[in-house]
Amino acid sequence: MAKDKKFRKKKKLGSYPFVSVVFSVTLALFVMGLFGLLLMMTKNLTTIIQENVEMQVFLNKNLSQNEITKIIKTLSSKDYVIKKEGISQVAHITKEEAAKEFYEETGEDFVEFLGDNPLRDVVVIKISPDFHESQNLVEIKKEIGFIRGVHEVTYIESLVSSIRENVKKVSFVLIGFSVILLTVVVILINNTIKLALFSQRFLIRSMQLVGATTNFIRKPFLMRASLFGLVSAVLAIALLASLMRYLNTEVDGLLDLLQLEQLIMLGTGIVLVGIFVGFMSTFAAIRKYMKMSLDELY
Repeated sequence: MAKDKKFRKKKKLGSYPFVSVVFSVTLALFVMGLFGLLLMMTKNLTTIIQENVEMQVFLNKNLSQNEITKIIKTLSSKDYVIKKEGISQVAHITKEEAAKEFYEETGEDFVEFLGDNPLRDVVVIKISPDFHESQNLVEIKKEIGFIRGVHEVTYIESLVSSIRENVKKVSFVLIGFSVILLTVVVILINNTIKLALFSQRFLIRSMQLVGATTNFIRKPFLMRASLFGLVSAVLAIALLASLMRYLNTEVDGLLDLLQLEQLIMLGTGIVLVGIFVGFMSTFAAIRKYMKMSLDELY
């Protein structure tokens, strides 16, 4: 009697190995999430680097404070200047501040030696990544050069070109890896569930023979697959959170490269992939086994 009860429990409709399926799906989702974190950190780091591309605007000597303020306001209103929280990223460095900084770095007081400060006031602006193309920067340089009171405009062209080319290469590689990894994850989850359902193929046929409807047979499998996908996704997210917490203790400021909105999107994506792929793989496998003949099932 006990053996019969145990046998019936094993053959329950919609039941298949919990631990092995959840482990495999969790591992696949964890790898996908890990790559997602790497992708986000790379993107955010790239953005930080791009947002620190500066253009230095050297002003004419003997300008009044009102004239300097006017130039700063003019530059602050330009679309190509980065704005954070509504504040334009424009900094004014006076010639006195520049001389003081030079003295602190070198220990040499050239002002005292020359009897005059030959430096110029400088306005430093940070250029938006949207305007990092060579032609855009050339036009921006010309436009600023025509502003009254501007003596010279400079930027490190080779650095900007290098950043732009490297960003393109990294983006291309990461997109390629993303497509490959997502494909591998989907295939792995799909094969894991199909393999788990293989042991249920005769039970599915038995249910068909006793007149059970297609929806009645599919429902417990689909519900279980969705549950497994959700559990696996939660476990994968928990593992990722633990890993990031540990890495943050080893690498200072690592979590600064991640934004809350991005983490929420990644977590949602992992949950959706786990549930959707599990649901669709189960649906396809059940459909396949229901259409097989008895000989094909063997």
